[in-house]
Amino acid sequence: MPFEADRDVPGLIVKFGDYPLHHGGVGAIRSLGRLGIPMYAITEDPYTPAAASRYLKRAFVWPTTGAEEPGLLVEGLLRIGRRIGRPAVLIPTDEEAAVLIAEHQGDLAGSFLFPPVDPALPRRLASKQGLHELCVEHGIASPSAAFPESYDEIVAFADTARFPVVAKNREAFVRRRRPAVNGTTRIATREGLLTLARDWGEQPGVILQEYLPREEAEDWIVHAAFDADSVPLALFTGVKVRSWPPHAGMTANAYVVDNPELADLAARFIKQIGFSGIVDLDLRFDRRDGQYKLLDFNPRMGAQFRLFENESGVDVVRAMHLNLTGRPVPEGEQRAGHRYIVENIDLPALLAYRRSGYTTPHAPAKASGTELAWLAGDDPLPFLTMLARFVRPGAKHLYQLWRTNRRGSSTTTATK
Repeated sequence: MPFEADRDVPGLIVKFGDYPLHHGGVGAIRSLGRLGIPMYAITEDPYTPAAASRYLKRAFVWPTTGAEEPGLLVEGLLRIGRRIGRPAVLIPTDEEAAVLIAEHQGDLAGSFLFPPVDPALPRRLASKQGLHELCVEHGIASPSAAFPESYDEIVAFADTARFPVVAKNREAFVRRRRPAVNGTTRIATREGLLTLARDWGEQPGVILQEYLPREEAEDWIVHAAFDADSVPLALFTGVKVRSWPPHAGMTANAYVVDNPELADLAARFIKQIGFSGIVDLDLRFDRRDGQYKLLDFNPRMGAQFRLFENESGVDVVRAMHLNLTGRPVPEGEQRAGHRYIVENIDLPALLAYRRSGYTTPHAPAKASGTELAWLAGDDPLPFLTMLARFVRPGAKHLYQLWRTNRRGSSTTTATK
């Protein structure tokens, strides 16, 4: 490595909710652990893949749902900080953790290091409505959307909407406490929307969004880290080849692809809103009008961040740690053509995409190298632990895919 990290400052993976098979946390543990940085992680139990990593100094077993009172979560973090015994860089892996850290900076500042940010901004970015409003305010293209406040407003929307439409939970924390849908949900008909809406209560916490046809689109991702002045420390662009569940879920296969136009768009937007820290953006290029439309803004590390690394060996997690510990972040070109594969979900995704009509003309014909999400020669146990825990949910996913293909379901859901 052309740089040396501060090994006296550990890192802590922060996650709220029950999702033990999270390769992003494992990637962050490996990324900093390989530099000799002591790594800690919050885990659901002692047998998660993250807890099995050779680069993890200690797993703090703390089962949470993400629906706890913020004060309890802050106190839990402070207890962990006292057990670590020195300030650690916080690395959130979900929106709930990112929002909590931002909104309680004063309480956490003595025990942890994290990027300074407007306390209200991460919650607004994680909110589908808040993000849409910011896009409108700053001239960033995004799908047209409606935010119904009652069943009657949903009926009025359905009477004029062009189907299919997409439904998403509106707020980050609400998706844990009282989710309206299980995830991003494609709804094919007016009748299907009204049937689902009957279970959403008097105040439906959903956003109803324009559906961008996959046959006319290409999915892009931007991962970046920004300093306190919203200047990019590292910024990467790539194209998503497959996701699971199909077209709406987690990245299963992607390539690094240079896209200066998209990089400039992302950097300008971040500067305009004044964000600092790590971001993971999902955009869909709409071939019908030639625009990149922002679908999701995750104000934290994305699960597939290890796809991206520059010539100096810097990824977004390393960039943030270097910056927060007062060290320069080496520049360098991204590894164009590099590929990322999530082993446990790419095979079912491949089967699902066979007749989907989705194409990625910007993906290279041949990868210049491949990064696997789970398998690593210097750290094999997370992969083996993942296999042991994946058998039942993996079989369930494949069964659901078979049922969808057989019955032609009118809705497609994806947890995100």
